[in-house]
Amino acid sequence: MRLVLYVSILIAAVAISACGHKGTYSKGYYSGRAARWPKEIHVVKPGETLYSIAWQYGHDYREVARWNSIARPYTIFPQQQLKVVKPSALDKHKTTKLTKINKSLRPVPIKNKPANQHVKSTSKLRYTSQKLKWQWPVKGKILGRFSNSDPGQKGIDIAGQKGQPIYAAESGYVVYSGSGLRGYGELIIVKHNETFLSAYAHNQKLLVKEAQKVKKGEHIAAMGKTGTERVKLHFEIRRNGIPVNPFKYLPKQ
Repeated sequence: MRLVLYVSILIAAVAISACGHKGTYSKGYYSGRAARWPKEIHVVKPGETLYSIAWQYGHDYREVARWNSIARPYTIFPQQQLKVVKPSALDKHKTTKLTKINKSLRPVPIKNKPANQHVKSTSKLRYTSQKLKWQWPVKGKILGRFSNSDPGQKGIDIAGQKGQPIYAAESGYVVYSGSGLRGYGELIIVKHNETFLSAYAHNQKLLVKEAQKVKKGEHIAAMGKTGTERVKLHFEIRRNGIPVNPFKYLPKQ
């Protein structure tokens, strides 16, 4: 009888512990990695770009490039191991070893979509230095607001109808178009200049490809609910890799 009671208590404790960890990904947007890799390493998957990886971990893409000695146009390839935390002096040996491993790898051809489909054309991209003048990507009821204290709310959520047009909030170049970031569903990331990027998540359909130039107000996607429980647009603006409150940049409605 005591043994049965002990086993029951143990099972309950494990269940409670699991619930406690579940909250890490139960709300908001994913920024994690496979459990079998060290926390400072990200293994590149087909379809990913340096921009999408930096976005996932909340870093400036230039920092990630610098940590991994990646020069413009930021070419990466499947199975490449990237450091996604700032290296310290103690990591010097590990970084050298990682560089040797990556040099031994070669780009792997992936059917339909290589790891860096945008590389050739983005090497010659030119960005305007003029001040950005943002517009709303879609009009609708605000479901969720930006929060500095809540890591699960890095942008704003806007309600709408399935298939409703989503527009580019400013002109720029598409640096990611796909569904490789958990929690974002079908996602588009647009680079507007060397400082600002914007993201449009949970789309039903993506209408632009990586390296494509988009103009402010251009129809880039159809609203949906991929990666979420209801139809909405999750919109983010990041400055030097850091999420900022979109309301500070968008015009008043």
